[in-house]
Amino acid sequence: MTADTTSVAAGYTVPRRFGAVAPAVIAGVVLLALWELGVRAFGIREFVLPRPSSIGQALVDNWSTSEGVSTVSLRQAGWNTTVIAVSGLVVGVSLGVALALLASRYVRVGRTLTPFAVAANATPIVALAPIFNAWFGITSALSNQAVVVVVVFFPVFLNTARGLLEVEPSQIELMRSYGASDLSVLRQVRIPNAIPFFLTSLRLAAPLSVIAAIVAEYFGGPQDRLGPVITQNASFARYAEAWAAIVVASVVGLALFALAVGFERVAMPWRRPVDGQ
Repeated sequence: MTADTTSVAAGYTVPRRFGAVAPAVIAGVVLLALWELGVRAFGIREFVLPRPSSIGQALVDNWSTSEGVSTVSLRQAGWNTTVIAVSGLVVGVSLGVALALLASRYVRVGRTLTPFAVAANATPIVALAPIFNAWFGITSALSNQAVVVVVVFFPVFLNTARGLLEVEPSQIELMRSYGASDLSVLRQVRIPNAIPFFLTSLRLAAPLSVIAAIVAEYFGGPQDRLGPVITQNASFARYAEAWAAIVVASVVGLALFALAVGFERVAMPWRRPVDGQ
C-alpha cells in the first residue's frame, strides 16, 4: 500500500468513526440542554432534580478533594469501584468460559449447571450482597467482588455454551470423517463458532459489572467507593454531589463497554459494521 493510499484510508477512517458516535454525542448535548432549561423554566427544586450545571460544578469541586459529607474524592472512589468491577468481571468471565467449555464437553454437566446459573441470575443483588457480607465480612472488598462475579457469570456462561454447542452438524461430520479428535473439533469448529457469542456476552457483562459493584457497595464493604458516596450525599440532601458520583459510575461503565467493543473489533475485524447500516 502506498503512502497516498494509506493517508486516504486513514482520512476516511477518522470521519467514519466520528460519524458513528456523532448521533449519540448530539443527542446527549440536546438532552442536557433540555434538562437545564426545563429545570430552570419550571422552577424544579434541586432536591428533586439538580441542574446539569450544578452536577458539573459538584463534579469539579469533589473530583480531587471531597467537599461533601463523604471523606473520599470522586476520583479515588471511582478508581476503587473500577477495581472492584474489573476484578469481578475478569473472574466472572473466566469462570463462565471455563464452565461453558466443560458443559460443551460433557452434556450432563451442562444440564446440571444451567439451572444453577439461571437461579443465580434470578436472585436479586439486594439478596446476594448481605449473604456475601456474612461470608466474607462486611468490611471486605471480597463480598462486593463476589456479587460482581455472580452477575457477570450468567450471560458469559450461557452465551458461550450456546456458541460451543450450536454448531452445524455437517461441520462436525466433516471433521469426524477426517478422523479429528474431540480436541481438534473444539479448537477448529466449536471455539471459532462461539467467539461471536462470547463477545456479545462480554459487551453485556462489562457495564453490568459496574452496576453490580455499586449496588453491592450499598450493603457493605469499604466506604471509599462510589456506592457509599452516593448514599451518604443523598442522605444529607446533597443531590448534586450524589448525581456527580452517578456520572462517574456512568463514565466507568461506558469505558468498560468501549473496551469490550474494541476487543471485539480486534478479535473479529471482518465484522465491522458497513456504512449506512
